[in-house]
Amino acid sequence: MRRTALARLLPPLCILASCAPTTAPAPPVPVPTPAPSPVAPPRIVTLPPAGPTGPVELCGRGTVQRTADGRLFNHFPYPDMPATALIDAPTTLGGSCKVHPAMAADLARLLAAADADPAIAGTLRAVSCHRSEALQRQTFCGGIGANGSGSFAERAWASAPPGHSEHSTGYVIDFGTSTAPACNAEACFAATPAGRWLRANAARFGFEMSFPAGNRQQVKWEPWHWRWVGTTASAAGAPPARSIFLQARTRFPADPKVD
Repeated sequence: MRRTALARLLPPLCILASCAPTTAPAPPVPVPTPAPSPVAPPRIVTLPPAGPTGPVELCGRGTVQRTADGRLFNHFPYPDMPATALIDAPTTLGGSCKVHPAMAADLARLLAAADADPAIAGTLRAVSCHRSEALQRQTFCGGIGANGSGSFAERAWASAPPGHSEHSTGYVIDFGTSTAPACNAEACFAATPAGRWLRANAARFGFEMSFPAGNRQQVKWEPWHWRWVGTTASAAGAPPARSIFLQARTRFPADPKVD
């Protein structure tokens, strides 16, 4: 009886044994570690060599010394673009206006867009474009009183000394408006329809305001003064323009500005 009872118990035990796994469990599948996202190297801006050094004779009234970076009364030095390298701006801007040919296409697009806006159609004018170093000398020195009144620094607040004006590059236009000529080259230009339109749209065509209000370059706010640097860094003609203005654009950014 005891053996029979044991026999009856063995089959279930064997069945239970046969249910046990006969192979080791599969090892876990390794999960690959994601590669770290590449980190862009820091953007390094290489500034051009410092500008000319040494004293500068101004207006036949003495000499002044440039700063170490070549600035004279906060204005950077700029090349004098020869007249033979310039072209006439569209006659719709009025008067005689010479500009660098690299900006011609963007200027034409800007004027077309402005003419498509009923608020300012046909009203944009050019107060000043390229100014040679000789003309800039007349402009700067003519603003100092005949009796010697007014210092160089006071004059330079509103007008760059010769050899230090963005206008000499050919890439700059002082815009004005035919509807409010009294505001041309004045702060009130910013409040005119033309001035508001330029602030909202000029950057789309490669133009930026060199001297915004409260600029750290410490020169006069000029809402009418727009330099061309191209719509992108690789746009046709843009690299030379951006190279000329590199120090100013890096240290004292425009507003509005072009990226």
